[in-house]
Amino acid sequence: MKLIEMTVSEYLASVASDAPAPGGGSTAALCGAQGSGLAAMVAKLTIGKKKYHDDQELCIRVASDAEILAKTLEAQIDKDTEAYKLIAAAYKLPRKTEEEKALRKKAIADATLVATEVPFETMRMAQQGLVLVSSLVGHSNVNCASDLGVAALNLTAAMRGAWMNVMINVSGVTDEVRKEEFLKQGEHMFKECETIGKETYAALLASIGG
Repeated sequence: MKLIEMTVSEYLASVASDAPAPGGGSTAALCGAQGSGLAAMVAKLTIGKKKYHDDQELCIRVASDAEILAKTLEAQIDKDTEAYKLIAAAYKLPRKTEEEKALRKKAIADATLVATEVPFETMRMAQQGLVLVSSLVGHSNVNCASDLGVAALNLTAAMRGAWMNVMINVSGVTDEVRKEEFLKQGEHMFKECETIGKETYAALLASIGG
């Protein structure tokens, strides 16, 4: 059964079990999906309200984009666990002969690349989500400020968690060009999102008297 097909209770039990997956990568993706979903909700609760007449076009766009992003991040939940399974399977391959060793080495390298690509894509999506959330600050239903703040927190957590998963796998990437790409672009995204996340949360907290 796919993780996204489980009930919430089943999923949480799976996370809390002694199985190595689902782990941090899948839960980071879930945070991102939740954050994007909340952004869509806030935008939808602003659409059609006369008080926010000037923000209608923005909210209609954000509602659509955030909803699509939430579904894409939802798919990342299972992709991350499948990536881990690829690595686990590669390490179990036989290595008695030189040919088997070579095949096993390649399988591990291929699986490690996938296991780095998946959270790297989660980072990109979390970045997109944070940009959407930040665009709603001051342009959305004030009664949803706390929801938007939680969206920012979830997407920041998604970014941080995905970055940790990139970092733990990237040392095993044998393609030096890809490795450099993961590290340079990943660090840039991480720093940018840290700034957006902190500023967005601070602005929303201040707006409700925090």
